[in-house]
Amino acid sequence: MFAQFPAPLNARFARNRLAVAGLVVLFLFLLFCFVGPLVYSTDQTHTDLSQVNLAPGGAHWLGTDAVGHDQLGRLMYGGKISLLVGLAAGLLATVIGTLWGAIAGYAGGWVDAVMMRVVDAGIAIPALFILLVVSAITDPGPLGLVGILGVVSWLVPSRLVRAETLTLKSRDYVLTLRAIGGTHGRAIGRHILPNSVSTIVVAATFQIADAILLVAYVSYLGLGVQPPATDWGGMLSAGLTAAYSGRWWLIVPPGLAIILVVCAFNAIGDGLRDAFDVKGRA
Repeated sequence: MFAQFPAPLNARFARNRLAVAGLVVLFLFLLFCFVGPLVYSTDQTHTDLSQVNLAPGGAHWLGTDAVGHDQLGRLMYGGKISLLVGLAAGLLATVIGTLWGAIAGYAGGWVDAVMMRVVDAGIAIPALFILLVVSAITDPGPLGLVGILGVVSWLVPSRLVRAETLTLKSRDYVLTLRAIGGTHGRAIGRHILPNSVSTIVVAATFQIADAILLVAYVSYLGLGVQPPATDWGGMLSAGLTAAYSGRWWLIVPPGLAIILVVCAFNAIGDGLRDAFDVKGRA
């Protein structure tokens, strides 16, 4: 997607060193989580009680956990789930919010009023609370987490896209389309959404970061993906007690991974927002 941006946009993004650093960090983590297991192969399904709680060393670069899993391999495995769930949930939330906001803003009147009151009511309920309740009732798994996160996280993108739509629907090219008999769907699909791409792209990056954090929160409380599967939040939860015994390698690596990835997505979002901001350029 980034490679398809116009050259001036690429140049503006590249001038933001923090955003470029975030892109590099994200790329390295993608390599680490998806290519790393092909190079550093470990068994993350079966336990090995003869290898429990080993300190970092030659055989296990980041030591082992309480059931003998190699911690470096588990960091890769957990990161793959965290990134996949976060990316999928963030994109799903953005798609739902984009369609909802575009329809509400374009329709206007009582339709807009009703749809946005639904959004206001949803924002009043913390997404984490809803996620915890649903996770406590069911065992969602990775796909279930994607669905739940997408359903509870689309509210903010919908408001952003609605605001953009309210501006765009009064433009001459939209009014001309309607005057010659163009349908509402064509107006939204051919004019409103393509001209809202900057808002949508920036919203998606922040939604992905929020989704990764929400997955970590839920897994930390033991309500995320269940063993033998894990994610970075689950690794934090499993290693918390051991950290008090000096086994820092069980909690520091996943904690740093979450911080770095979330900061990377936020930095990329800030960089994209500045690059798209034509009015703010000198």
